Amino acid sequence: MYNFEFEKPSTIADAVAALGSEDAQALGGGQTLIPTLKQRLAAPAKLVSLSGIAEMKGVCVEDDGSLSIGGGTTHATVAREAAGTYPALADLASHIGDPAVRNRGTIGGSLANNDPSACYPAAALGSGATIRTNAREIAVDDYFQGMFTTALDEGEIITSVRFPVPQAANYQKFLQPASRFALVGVFVARFADGVRVAVTGASEDGVFRWSEAEQALSGNFSADAVSGLSVDPAGMIGDLHGTKEYRAHLVGVMTRRAAVAAG
Repeated sequence: MYNFEFEKPSTIADAVAALGSEDAQALGGGQTLIPTLKQRLAAPAKLVSLSGIAEMKGVCVEDDGSLSIGGGTTHATVAREAAGTYPALADLASHIGDPAVRNRGTIGGSLANNDPSACYPAAALGSGATIRTNAREIAVDDYFQGMFTTALDEGEIITSVRFPVPQAANYQKFLQPASRFALVGVFVARFADGVRVAVTGASEDGVFRWSEAEQALSGNFSADAVSGLSVDPAGMIGDLHGTKEYRAHLVGVMTRRAAVAAG
């Protein structure tokens, strides 16, 4: 590690002001940033911890029935407090990393980092969520812009995430056992006006919607509807954990499993 300034503001306004300093960086749960600092892959002059901001924590149901989750809410809290309203989201959160990660990592930190194999991006995109920041609201279809890239501006903070609650949903993750990230993960959500299918861990461009599967499942919500469909391997990630073709195959397998489990 190396020397840096550290601030822990108690309000969103103070955090935004602190992030206005030159070379300042927000710190959520630190599950990605701290290892990055240890490896000297990043060297911000100031860390601004968001863990002391009470208004960015918690899970609540809004007047329209959607679920609002504070950006500073840990995975463990989501797993516990969202279970009654959005079981598929709670189940996803309960299988992120290990207990240490779930008790420190936050939903806002995960979505801001946008790791191509993270679970929350699939949940947000599959749910048609809205990303709320200190400055604006961003529709999730406009938010993810490629691997580790989002629509967030410099110094912008995710204060909460609004999740419309579907009629049925399920997340299936083919686990990479060493990292516990998704080798491929698929989130399927059925709403009154159609089905959304979001895939993580597979594409070189990060999380994406599989439109062909959405159309098929909107007409027939069953595994049979997508049994003949496949994604193009050309855009998939190929590495020591799996070839492009293998990941493309897993997308279909996980989608069928999610459709069956969602019922």
